[in-house]
Formats: sequence, structure tokens, C-alpha cells
Amino acid sequence: MDGNLIDLALLPLQFPFMQKALLITVIIAPAAAMLSCFLVLKGWSLMGDAVSHAILPGVVLAYLAGIPLVFGAFIAGLFTALATGFIKDHSRVKQDTVMGVVFSGMFGLGIVIYTRIESGLHLDHILFGNMLGVGAEDLWTAGLIAVPVAVILLVKWRDILAHAFDPVQARMVGLPVRAIHYGLLAILSATIVAMLSSVGIILSIAFLIAPGAVAFLLTRRFGPMLLTAVAVALIAGISGIYASFWLDSAPAPTIVLILTGLFVAALVLRIRLTSQNAALAASVPEATGERRAGLREET
Repeated sequence: MDGNLIDLALLPLQFPFMQKALLITVIIAPAAAMLSCFLVLKGWSLMGDAVSHAILPGVVLAYLAGIPLVFGAFIAGLFTALATGFIKDHSRVKQDTVMGVVFSGMFGLGIVIYTRIESGLHLDHILFGNMLGVGAEDLWTAGLIAVPVAVILLVKWRDILAHAFDPVQARMVGLPVRAIHYGLLAILSATIVAMLSSVGIILSIAFLIAPGAVAFLLTRRFGPMLLTAVAVALIAGISGIYASFWLDSAPAPTIVLILTGLFVAALVLRIRLTSQNAALAASVPEATGERRAGLREET
């Protein structure tokens, strides 16, 4: 019986497309999860949404120019991020409004260009990814982007964290705030490009927000937050691919649903812990008051 269960559990690994789907998840999950921690702390969650949508025209134009799609996606994403920062710094419009206008405009431009040309480019694979169709080239592209991103975030996490919490203080201590700002935007664009062939444009948003949000609810220090976010992304990615095999569903949306479930579970746990701590804190003064009253009666 145990042997049958083991064989059943290992059955998905016998298929090359499942092996590649798991491999690309292991490659991109750590970088995306670590980046999500910085985005959540800095309040840039919508920036990931904006950049992920805005790379569509770059992908379509790269296809027309006959160059790799990842180059067009990176240039479009970086342009959107830089344009958003420039407009925010030189106008009275708030950042969330700027992001909404810029990313919707870029996404609309990509749709218009796509519908006006005749091509064999499958928009569904760009929008939603194709984890089960990942090839060796996609694995190399994801690895060449995700690994350096993860290394940069690990080496420079203190500087980026200082910039996320208080850019003014970071500038006062001598940190290159502008370089960190635009460097983080470039890293964001590169990470989305790394996820383009696997989870796609739209579903990459979940990988860039949910792991950091879950870790933020469960931890109180940044080191454990990074580790928790990476663990959440890997657990959701691997379990989502396995679940999609047995449920006959698309892997990327299944991963997103698991990430959403983990966030809801973490939120419920945090609410319960907060309520328990509040009740405990309220009971301490009451107990102290009763004890003091008893001492007065004895005297």
C-alpha cells in the first residue's frame, strides 16, 4: 500500500513537462518572493501590477521586430516604471493615480497593436503563461535573470530596506537613494520578464505580492520575513503544479489560488493572535487592580 502511494506521488515527475514546470518554479520563486517583501514594505504592490500589464506592447513590438520577446518586455516595463516615477516627481498627481493611468494606457496600446497585426503570437500564453510548455530556452532565461536578482537583493537588502522605510534618512546617511530607487524598478521589470513564459503577465502579480503579504502577517523581523516569503512561494508553486496535474487545471491559476488561500489563513491567524494578545493585555491591569484591592483590605 505504501509503495503504491509513493508511486502515485512520484507519477507527475515522470513527465518531462512537469519536471520543467517544477524547475522553473524553483528558479523564479525565491527572487519573486524576496522582491515581494520590499514591494509590500515600500507600498509598491500596485507598481508590480502596473509594470506587469505595461510590458504587453513591448512584447508585441519585439515580435514585429524579430528580436527576443524578453528584450521588448524589459524595455517596456522599465519605461513604464521610469515614466511613473518621473510623472510623480514632477506633478501633483499621486503615485497610485499615475500608475493607473500609465499601465492602463500601455496595456491598451499593446492590445490595439496586437489586434491590428496578423501574427502567430498567442496572446493567451503571454497573459496567462504556459508552464507546461516551458522549454530549455525559457529555463535559461529565467535562471539568468532570477539568480542575479536574488543575489542583488540578498547583498543590498539593508540599503533597499532603508530606502523603503525612510528615503530622507537614507539620503542623509549617504546612500544613493536615486540609484536604489531606479535600480529597484529595473529589478522589478527584470523579474516580471523572468516569469513571462511561466506564469504570464497577469498572474505574475500574485507572485510579486502574496508571498510578501503572507510573510508580513506572520513575522515581525525582516530576516524571517524573507525566509517565510520564499517558503510560501515555493510551497504554493510546487503544490499548485502537483494539484493542477490531478485536477486537470492550469498550473499558474492553481498556484494563485493556493497563494490566496495562504494569505487568508495568515490573516485569520494574525487576527486571532491580535485578539488574544489584546485580551491578555486587558486582563493584566484587572488582575493587578484586584491584587492591590486585596492588599488594602488586609492592611
